Amino acid sequence: MRDMSRRALIRVGAVGAALAAIPAGPAAARPGKPGKRGASYRAEYHFSVPDQWKNDPQKPIWIDGEYHYYYLYNADYLAGGTTTGTAWRLATSTDLVSFKDRGIAIPKDTTLNGDVWSGSAVVDADNTAGFGAGAVVVLATMEPDQTANTQAQYLWYSTDKGRTFKNHGTDPAVPNPGVKDFRDPKVIRDEERGRWVMVLAEHTKVGFYHSANLKDWTYVGGFVKEGIGVLECPDLFRITTADGGTAKWVLGVSANGKAAGLPNTYAYWTGEFDGTTFTPDAPEPQWLDHGFDWYGAVTFEKHAPNGDVDPAVRYAIGWLNNWDYPNTTPTIDTDGFNGTDSIVREITLHRAASGTHYLASRPVQALDQHVSRTVDLGDVSVDGQLVLDYTGTAYELSTDITWDQLTGAGVQLRRSADGSRHIDAGVYGDYAFVNRRGAANPDTSGKWQESKTPFDASAHKVRLRVLVDRTSVEVFFDDGRHTHSMEAFPYLTDTRLALFTIDGKAVFRNTVIREFTV
Repeated sequence: MRDMSRRALIRVGAVGAALAAIPAGPAAARPGKPGKRGASYRAEYHFSVPDQWKNDPQKPIWIDGEYHYYYLYNADYLAGGTTTGTAWRLATSTDLVSFKDRGIAIPKDTTLNGDVWSGSAVVDADNTAGFGAGAVVVLATMEPDQTANTQAQYLWYSTDKGRTFKNHGTDPAVPNPGVKDFRDPKVIRDEERGRWVMVLAEHTKVGFYHSANLKDWTYVGGFVKEGIGVLECPDLFRITTADGGTAKWVLGVSANGKAAGLPNTYAYWTGEFDGTTFTPDAPEPQWLDHGFDWYGAVTFEKHAPNGDVDPAVRYAIGWLNNWDYPNTTPTIDTDGFNGTDSIVREITLHRAASGTHYLASRPVQALDQHVSRTVDLGDVSVDGQLVLDYTGTAYELSTDITWDQLTGAGVQLRRSADGSRHIDAGVYGDYAFVNRRGAANPDTSGKWQESKTPFDASAHKVRLRVLVDRTSVEVFFDDGRHTHSMEAFPYLTDTRLALFTIDGKAVFRNTVIREFTV
């Protein structure tokens, strides 16, 4: 996590300013959440910060039947000063779709160490740290002096079930050894060996640390990966295949692989972990999202109502933004905030025909309980382009496209009435894609407009599941092995939806549109 919030902030980018000046139309305002001119760009069913700024998600923890979701929050963002920073704000949820704001959990600037950056919270069930059984302990990065190598890990603890925290002194639990990048601790419990394990982002290395009490940490080794930028927000977990036949450890990082033609999202390796050393199955990472805007992502345990953990499913949530253009959004002027997350996803482990293992994503199942309207179009034949008799700014579209022979097929999302503006998603030749060039979006460089992933055209079919919201598009291809997340800012009057084919006919089978109320 890079603390961009300490830099001079831009209230709205050029794209956002242009959008804010466009009338929303009679159906664009969201009841109960008006913008300054009666129009709102706030997400309908994705988590967004109540006001001001948010960036990195922090790994949610399970307490008394609720997920406690912490995230980095800056209450002074709109002031635009250079001396502001982030705190940890808390929201709770029972289903990971609907969240209740609980306010600041870890405040900023209450010690000489300044604001609080990314880290991780754990429930200390066995009182290893001495704060009491069930205390919530946080290890988070703070940087007292941004002109020196002072990033270090500090300990905070809570005895009120994670609602508020106290600092455990002002000395670091893990001091900086003299390096610039030394941040984003992720802590897990190694039950097999009866100790805590921390993974820490150290430039192009993920460091591994052990502790018996969460207070005293020992460095035991590291995993190095060059060529995908500075590694941030590391992750480490164990997951099994659905049939329970295979278990793998996964090491993940947020990384910027753009220079190498790779994503700027969540890179991961499957492999083995012996408590000290991670051994990857392959040297190069896979990527959990191939779009341009799924950064700082965290994964966390899926709990049953009784608290049991599902070993074959893990949840994930990411920040729908990118450090290339963090301040560009129309939501600042219309709704007074900047910060939206992806939908929570269920992550599962699969074995490919080649024998390699990979992670697949799907929207959290609880989204089904928030459906407010369903439009079932059944099977639709298309040869060229078909504009559907549907309008909306926030919905889910699912369809199975089948064909005998064609070059490409897909959907046009948030289409303008004259067809000049739209976001496209589908397949073309041997790749799947999402293209936001036809709609206003935060990338003013024009470089990051279309994301691509491999596609087997010989299958003659593809399943699309698309989540559209006011400022985002998330596309899940086939079983979710390839997912693309994008920020985009279509005009609120752009509400049409079209299906298209290129050089052939296709049938869009089981085509269903769902809207949600959260």
